[in-house]
Amino acid sequence: MTTHEIEAYYNTTEHSEVRADLSFAVSLLGDERIAIDCGCGAGSDIAFLRENHFTVYAFDIEQASIQRCRKRFKDDDEVLLFQDSFSSFIYPSASLIVADASLFFCPPIEFENVWSSMTESLKPKGIFCGSFLGPKDTMAGPDYDKDSFWPDVMVFTEAEVRKNMTDFDIIKWTEHEVSGETAQGEPHHWHIFSVVAKKR
Repeated sequence: MTTHEIEAYYNTTEHSEVRADLSFAVSLLGDERIAIDCGCGAGSDIAFLRENHFTVYAFDIEQASIQRCRKRFKDDDEVLLFQDSFSSFIYPSASLIVADASLFFCPPIEFENVWSSMTESLKPKGIFCGSFLGPKDTMAGPDYDKDSFWPDVMVFTEAEVRKNMTDFDIIKWTEHEVSGETAQGEPHHWHIFSVVAKKR
């Protein structure tokens, strides 16, 4: 994506309504409130987590994301921001990991180690709230323009997602499949597995 497209996307999503899955995930947690926001974008999830008294460790590979969030949360010492990738970020111990529409962009060759680091950082009875790209999504197909958007995406079947969850009890599972348009007005077919799961 171009810098202009990234900024346009952040402008659109900066004040997005909280997703039902994240609201549900937060309701499952007690007083121990430390969250990791993987791929924090314009910071809408950070804002919701802070409203719910979480200390938030947030990272994104895009410099524009971190610059925007540093400005947005400049007076909040409980928001810790890092320009990092999934594989370079040092995962602290946490009670909640949020990875919505971000694990898609973890290079497949790195995913096994990344998932292991994420799982190990999550405390027992901690919550994972995230999504995985399904094989019917436009991004998984042969017409997806990797040169103009993202060079490598991680695609999962339902069986592969469930296999990843061997250390978890799945509390909420939703398969989304719908056609529409992206924020840039491009036609898109979404196929996404959304998961809320508790670490055993």
